[in-house]
Order: sequence, then structure tokens, then C-alpha cells
Amino acid sequence: MAYKSLAECVADLEKNAHLIRIKHEVDPHLEMAAIHLRVYENKGPALLFENVKGSPFPAVSNLFGTLERSKFIFRDTLPKVQQLVALRNDPIKALKNPFKYAGSAMSALSALPMKTPSAKSKFLKTNISSLPQIVNWPMDGGPFITMPQVYTEDVEKPGVLNANLGMYRIQLAGNDYIQNQEIGLHYQIHRGIGVHQSKANKLGQPLKVSIFVGGPPSHPLAAVMPLPEGLSEMTFAGALGDRRFRYFYDEEGFCISADADFVITGTVYPNENKPEGPFGDHLGYYSLTHPFPLMKVHNVYHKKDAIWSFTVVGRPPQEDTSFGALIHEITGSAIPQEIHGLKEVHAVDAAGVHPLLFAIGSERYTPYLKQRRPQEILTIANHILGKNQLSLAKYLFIAAKEDDEKLSTHSIQNFLTHMLQRVDLSRDVHFYTNTTIDTLDYSGDGLNSGSKVVIAAAGEKRRDLWAKVPENLKLGDGCYQAEIAIPGIMVLECDKYINHDKTAVEMALLNSSLIDQDLSGLPLIIIADDAKFTAANIDNLVWVSFTRSNPAADIYGVNDFTINKHWGCKGPLIIDARKKPHHAPELIRDAAVEAKINKLAENGMPLHGVI
Repeated sequence: MAYKSLAECVADLEKNAHLIRIKHEVDPHLEMAAIHLRVYENKGPALLFENVKGSPFPAVSNLFGTLERSKFIFRDTLPKVQQLVALRNDPIKALKNPFKYAGSAMSALSALPMKTPSAKSKFLKTNISSLPQIVNWPMDGGPFITMPQVYTEDVEKPGVLNANLGMYRIQLAGNDYIQNQEIGLHYQIHRGIGVHQSKANKLGQPLKVSIFVGGPPSHPLAAVMPLPEGLSEMTFAGALGDRRFRYFYDEEGFCISADADFVITGTVYPNENKPEGPFGDHLGYYSLTHPFPLMKVHNVYHKKDAIWSFTVVGRPPQEDTSFGALIHEITGSAIPQEIHGLKEVHAVDAAGVHPLLFAIGSERYTPYLKQRRPQEILTIANHILGKNQLSLAKYLFIAAKEDDEKLSTHSIQNFLTHMLQRVDLSRDVHFYTNTTIDTLDYSGDGLNSGSKVVIAAAGEKRRDLWAKVPENLKLGDGCYQAEIAIPGIMVLECDKYINHDKTAVEMALLNSSLIDQDLSGLPLIIIADDAKFTAANIDNLVWVSFTRSNPAADIYGVNDFTINKHWGCKGPLIIDARKKPHHAPELIRDAAVEAKINKLAENGMPLHGVI
């Protein structure tokens, strides 16, 4: 449906029972986020907070909380946009089948941005402190914008078609920011805005930044889409929303989205940073305080009936999980088409997305060998780890499609079972050391610094996986409880982590205890602080295992060896997934706030029957 505004979308969702209003005054400090989290967990509706304490503006969240609701929002345009994405990967299709793809021409017309200077009259001015000051987690450094569309232009190639629209978090207050004059930007330097800032810095110029909040729902989705090089987010937003991206420039030369509910303009000067954070992030932990670019605020614009849009991030699944599902619906097989031989790749949401990738590729190099081995899929793995956001991954498990044509990367347990049945741990574990990982991941040895590992498997099944802890298992000192998470994976609860040197001694003792025992059906051992929690379900298993470990530092093996710089082991692989002193604290909800939310679920209250 071609929504002209966020208000139109809200009205349509309410009319069709996809949204409820909360008329009670709600505190933006923790309460709004707590309500959102509880409603999302119950697969509930979108939420319109009409009375936000301390702000004259209402706020909406959970718009994209379910894939069903997201598909409803884009019910008229999704097929056409899927077609456009397919054409972007293979435009020759349109030439071969002009009538079949005729509808794409209309979508392409909607994709053209449209300059609308007359829209200036629709905007009023306010200040930062009047905006909803939403704080999601108890240790957050202040209020953040969690659904922003951050717009920048290339100083060498100005204009909307060469601009970048990205979703980077914005800290509105707290720390050392001067209220209403300064806000903080957090982004990775390789992202579009980082490239623009680097160019501006080189020329000694301030970078002009416009932050849009609200507007048609196609706009925030465009800001997170992994679009191919050369395809503008503004054109994608137009095609997806079936409404051209409307914009104008204010008197100071800042681009203003004419359909946005709010627009914050400001400048980022070369080498001007201030501490930003902490912030409860999508890995399920806080990202800590670090210096990030400082934006000096020029103006804060808003529509007369503006609605603030926000979300809450935390340990998956969250609303951004549903975002990811919708993106997969739109892009389909776009990435596999870009990497020859790749059938599918999946960032495992339950593990925090970036820490863990599953992939399936072709293995055709050695069909003549009696026993097949990973070769082509290792080449594919290198391509994957060099591709955009996929390059942030720490663990990549890759299988050969020829071993099971029905295998899917979206079934965590089935995929791990397939891998563990086939992997040769003496040969198929490949490390990348001293490299980059996600800025938000504190399992490494510094900001944006850590390691990666590729675990590949191709060939016939080589072992049966055990579903029980072996009788008379001897663990040695320091480890005192064993649980089976899924067949083939045993979780050991061991003493708390002290430091790497002590761990080396502990692993040597554990190795000496296990080396002579038959563990052939348990190729993977996870060391954790709480074995029962880790083994309780598959989501806990992958979250603990892959968010709390840095491959090069935390992978060990029973009866391990190094030959010609290659590391392997003849017994089980061991991942030390205990909490380390340098790790960020995990996200824990405020008990008092949770009790207050419970009262809103009582009979006659707005959340009765919803949570």
C-alpha cells in the first residue's frame, strides 16, 4: 500500500487489528521498552504510545514485529520489488521477457526521487530534549534513536542519487553531550556514512548529516537493506513504498525528507569525537563507552502531527529479527547469485547474527576421489568472509550441497548435526587470526579486533552422534557437570575463567583427562559457566557458544597438533565459552519496571490479553 506517511500506516494497522493504543502515561525511561519487549515476545500488535512522559509527541513501536504484519504493510508492492531485485541481479531477464516484467517499469518510476520545495511549509521546529527520551536498558548511557534513517551525501558527488541512507544508532543525551546542541553517532567506518566522512575529512570539510525519523515504513526498511553497489536507498524506498522519495533542501543546505515525521540536521567535523554508550545491543550484551563522531545540531524539524518511531534491540529474537526475515523475503537468492557455487548462506539470529554463519556450497573439485574432502567450499568460504556485513562473522560452518540436497541453513540443529557427522577435525578447521570482527562484539582482544574460523565438511557420514553423556566420564579438576545440548555436543560446566594463562593449564589438564576416553560420538565440547542453561535449548546453546568466544583464543582440542602451520585435533573440538573479564555485561531487565508492566496486563488495563 502506498502510505504517504507513518500516520497513514498507523491508521491502516489499527483498522485491521494490527495495532493498539496505550493511552496511559508511560515513562520513556525503561517502561516503554519493557512494554515493547513483552508484547513482541507474545507476537503481539504494533503499539502507539499516546502519552509519553516528558514529551508532546506520541511514539510507535513494533511495526515490523512479525513477518505477517510486515507483509501486510507492503502487501501491494512486495512482489514487484522482489522482481526488481531479481532484475538487478540479472537485467537480461527483462529483455527476454518484456511482458512478464512490465510491472517493474511502474516500480522503477516510483523509485525516482522527487524534489518538493513546497513541503517546507509543513515543518515546525523543536529541540532535542522535547523528543521522546527513550532509554531501553538500565545501563544505557542515555536516550537513543533506535529507528533512525541517517542521510549523508558524497562531498565529491553530491545529490540524492549518490547519497547514503543507513540505520546507525544515535545518542540524544547523556555522557558529555551538551544538551540540545550535541548528539552522538555510532557507525562502522566501512559503512556508507563512514566513506562519506572519510572524504569530507580529507578535504577538511564538515560532513552534513540529516537524521530522519518516521515517514512511510518503506524508508526505515530501505535504510537497513543490503543493497547492491550503485543502487540508492532512496530509489529502493520509492519502489517498495510505491511512492517517490520526496525531499527538499533547507536554507542551510541540508537534505530534508518531505515525508519524515522528524528531521535532525547537523554537522560532523573532522576528528571531533566524544564518548558514546553504553548501549544494550543486538548480541544480548551492552556495547561499552567508546569515542565516536560528534554531531553538532543545527535544527530539529517535525510535522504538525508527528509520530516518533522506535524499536528495542537485545538478545535475539527481537523486532530486528523480523526485519531480517522481511529482507530475506525481498532479496531471496541475491547473495548466492553474487558468489559462484554458493547455494545459501544464513546469519544465525539466535547467535546474535554476526558471530555465526551457516552456508551450503558446491563441492565439485574432487568427484573422482574415493573420499571427498572440502576444497571448493573453502574457496566459497573466502568469498563469504569478504562480502559486506558477512565479513563481520567469527564462525562460518559450511557444508557441501552434494551430501544432502535437502539440507537447510535455517534449521540450526539439523545443520549442526550434518556438520558434526562429517567434519574431520584434524583437517577441516581453518583459522583467520588478527583480523576484524563486529565492533559490538567484545569477545576479541580489542575494539573491532579478533579472529575467525571456518569449519568445513564434505563427504560421507563418518560418525554417529551420542545423545547421552558417556558413563564413567572422567573430567578432572575444575569441571564438574556435563550436559548433552543436542546429539554430538556436550556442555561442561567448569570453574570461572580467570585469565588465558590459567586456562591453558586447565585445558592441558582436561586434555589429559579426556585423551584416553572414547568420545567418538561427541565431536564438540562447549565449556560454559552454567551447563544446564546452555544446554536447555538450541538458542541458548548457540548464543552462549558463539557470543562468548574468540576462535583463535578460545578453541582447543583433545589430542591437538600443529603441522605446517595447520592446527587440528584427533579428539573433540573444545570451545571455551565462559564469560571473560573483558566481555561486556549481558542485558538484564529491571525487576521493578517488570512488576509495573505486569499491572498494565491486569483486567481493564491496556495490555490485558496482550501479554
